[in-house]
Amino acid sequence: MTRESSLTLDRGLALLQAVADSGGEAATISELATAVGISRAAVYRLLVPLAARGLVWRDGSKVRLGAGVLRLAEQMLPQLRDAARPVLRELAESTGSTAHLSVAESDQLHVIAVAEPSTTALHVAYRVGSRHSIARGAAGRALALRARGKGWAAVAGEPQPGTFGVAAPVRGVPGLRASIGIVSLEPLDNATVGLRLVQAAATLAGVLPS
Repeated sequence: MTRESSLTLDRGLALLQAVADSGGEAATISELATAVGISRAAVYRLLVPLAARGLVWRDGSKVRLGAGVLRLAEQMLPQLRDAARPVLRELAESTGSTAHLSVAESDQLHVIAVAEPSTTALHVAYRVGSRHSIARGAAGRALALRARGKGWAAVAGEPQPGTFGVAAPVRGVPGLRASIGIVSLEPLDNATVGLRLVQAAATLAGVLPS
């Protein structure tokens, strides 16, 4: 690969990341040019192969992630689930609560792995494949936390009434917006559980490719 080709590839990947970083909102060509540090004309050129592969979708000057990104993400989910399984199992047993791993897809949160405690008479049943708004629940709120702030988020009654949840973001894995959390039918010691989730998220990040 020539130096010019390598630079084009790097800019294309940076552009795709900028589209992803816009979250559920469509990014404009001008916003993308500013984010990547290139001209509007260069953005238009780079969007052509990305759109051809379904990685982005254009509506005039607005750009969103395309369905091709979901197809790529599906290839990573089995690896992510395998890595999360022992971490979630330990959390479920040690806290007596249902542990889960969720990933962000646009403005939705997708539950991809769950572990339920084996020693409790009653606990929350959380179905793999469940989706809810990223704005509701501890798992979604954890993704909005600042890197230097509190490392966990806690809620009550979200996304389902009568439940209590705590979650921490999985940080340090490029391209992955995910959180690990627990949900309970009883109030939790948020500070203690929060620190445990921060450690669990760091453990998971450590075994994933970065």
